Amino acid sequence: MTATLFPQVPDSADAVLDGLDPEQREVATALSGPVCVLAGAGTGKTRAITHRIAYGVRSGVLQPASVLAVTFTNRAAGEMRGRLRQLGAGGVQARTFHSAALRQLQYFWPKAVGGEVPRLVERKVQLVAEAAARCRVRLDRNELRDVTGEIEWSKVTQTVPEDYAPAAAKAGREAPRDPAEIGLIYGMYEQLKRDRGVIDFEDVLLLTVGVLQDRHDIAETVRRQYQHFVVDEYQDVSPLQQRLLELWLGDRDNLCVVGDASQTIYSFTGATPDHLLNFRTRHPRATVVKLIRDYRSTPQVVHLANGLLSQARGRAAEHRLELVSQRPAGPEPRYAEFADEPAEAEGTARRVRELIDSGVPASEIAILYRINAQSEVYEQALADAGVPYQLRGAERFFERPEVREATLLLRGAARAGGHSDPQLADVDDVPSQVRAVLGTRGWTAEPPAGSGAVRDRWESLAALVRLSEDFVRARPAATLADLVTELGERAAAQHAPTVEGVTLASLHAAKGLEWDAVFLVGLAEGMMPITYAKTDEQVEEERRLLYVGVTRARHDLSLSWALSRTPGGRATRRPTRFLNGLRPGSVARPGGGGAPALTGGTAGVERGGPRRRRGPARCRVCGKTLTDAGEIKLMRCEDCPCDLDEALHERLRDWRAGQAGLLGQPAFCVFTDKTLLAIAEAVPGTESELAGISGVGRRKLDKFGADVLALCAGREPASADASGVTSEDAPEETPEK
Repeated sequence: MTATLFPQVPDSADAVLDGLDPEQREVATALSGPVCVLAGAGTGKTRAITHRIAYGVRSGVLQPASVLAVTFTNRAAGEMRGRLRQLGAGGVQARTFHSAALRQLQYFWPKAVGGEVPRLVERKVQLVAEAAARCRVRLDRNELRDVTGEIEWSKVTQTVPEDYAPAAAKAGREAPRDPAEIGLIYGMYEQLKRDRGVIDFEDVLLLTVGVLQDRHDIAETVRRQYQHFVVDEYQDVSPLQQRLLELWLGDRDNLCVVGDASQTIYSFTGATPDHLLNFRTRHPRATVVKLIRDYRSTPQVVHLANGLLSQARGRAAEHRLELVSQRPAGPEPRYAEFADEPAEAEGTARRVRELIDSGVPASEIAILYRINAQSEVYEQALADAGVPYQLRGAERFFERPEVREATLLLRGAARAGGHSDPQLADVDDVPSQVRAVLGTRGWTAEPPAGSGAVRDRWESLAALVRLSEDFVRARPAATLADLVTELGERAAAQHAPTVEGVTLASLHAAKGLEWDAVFLVGLAEGMMPITYAKTDEQVEEERRLLYVGVTRARHDLSLSWALSRTPGGRATRRPTRFLNGLRPGSVARPGGGGAPALTGGTAGVERGGPRRRRGPARCRVCGKTLTDAGEIKLMRCEDCPCDLDEALHERLRDWRAGQAGLLGQPAFCVFTDKTLLAIAEAVPGTESELAGISGVGRRKLDKFGADVLALCAGREPASADASGVTSEDAPEETPEK
């Protein structure tokens, strides 16, 4: 049986079309003139456009080197290159806008300007901070990030520093500082770049546009090279990217664009669906194809997704696509309400654990949230539940140190040959050879306990082992050298294998991905929609963001919210207005927007625990109400003085290191640094005092409470076994040895 990771290359152009539905086939065979593909979530748009390119190449209509396919992320471009290679169209260029522009800029710069292309600035934020300081403007960390975002928006919308204030006002942007100040900082930032001879990410596009506009000979050279263009995620193009595309095209119209206005979620970066929605106006003869057959999600998930959009308003909503699921029925979406965010995280981790125990691979589960700051509580909850996880946005798979090292070792073993390497003397099949080589670098048949760096390393090596098994199933006669070649091609295409571990990601980072089971968490007003979404347009983008989250799920979908942020907080939160009329017991409001509907019914919604009505968390030094998660953990403002028992803190750190070693887990799985610091400051004398410290839940109290209280009292803790259970508790908790 051929593994799906390594399908056989179609033996003819017509074979490329096999398995496409009628609409996808229409896309694939429309090889000339402008083509606009309106593709809903899960409808196989990437399949349609990659088969279109491959069919054009295999039938001789398109020359591989004359096609440029552009998209928005390196991952998407890598996936496209991988699919084209599997379809026998490996010579096609598939790149991001920035990658394609940088490649052209580097090639033509000596001719257009002279010398080498200026160096790309490594950390834009640092340069913005310096620019602000020179303007005598003090920015905190959040303001610095937001001002940097405003500068990026200005550049992709081709707004110069002196025009920032009126342009931001016209666009309805809520500036993080006085717009005049931001304009000054922006101007100083540009001056610093000029002084140092560096450029930033946005300059790559601006300079390429400038070269192509000013040098018609260079523009004609590019147009002779590229005759046919395909643009994925066209709803996300910025005005600057659209201008670059127009310069690439010239007066030709061999352009295929693919997009979905209902998945426009990057307007804060300057992206706009207008170019997609106006495509037929600009190209009256365009072939327009709608893809609405959803192959990803069950009818239950699709029903909720369609319901979300049915309440939408605005121009994008007028062009929404009504999806039709092609999958068998599945479970209804689950709704869960919790007393506070830690309880929500624990309940989610518990449900994740149940799914994994029932046979769902950890790599097929995702927890998605609105902002990255929400991840910490879920990382802790998953670690407590013994569930491996990976953060979306971490370094690329083939750039991980252990993967680079493993690839070098495999290449060396393949070059030496099995009989020259003692490790490979007794094994003949490729997977066994891979296991033998990687066994010298930490791979074992069973994963290590816990999570953290050791588990991450093992997961990377295990992914290579699984890849070798799939490779040999597809090509039984393959050798280790063939596998090494495959790894090289995959690294070049950034076509990574699957790493086991639950994915933690923001909703924005989850765009374009899918999992068997998805948990959408933190779905309370103020977070969804986010509190700074003020205008109708901004609120509608938040609705689309939730729609993107819902449509990531293939089978299981869970949606949850917490009534307060912290344990003991007032239960004043309400579930997001976007679920009104869709979740059980709720009522839809006319217009589908505005303030949330306050209804008493919650039938069908799971309760995550009793509602606790305690006062808000207050600083134990000055009495101020605390809102920051780190300050709540310490029970004091960051700037307030503390009475840290440094000797106790050191003893707690040593004890924690020992426990982590016994458990085979990273130290934070015992207690995080902030929790340990809070314990050393509070010096609890009783179990109830220890339980009152944020980060010390019931499980950790049972497991480590006696040891911690002993340390706080100046006594030696009882010895602990490998499970972290004190010796006096061992008969109840562990089997007889």
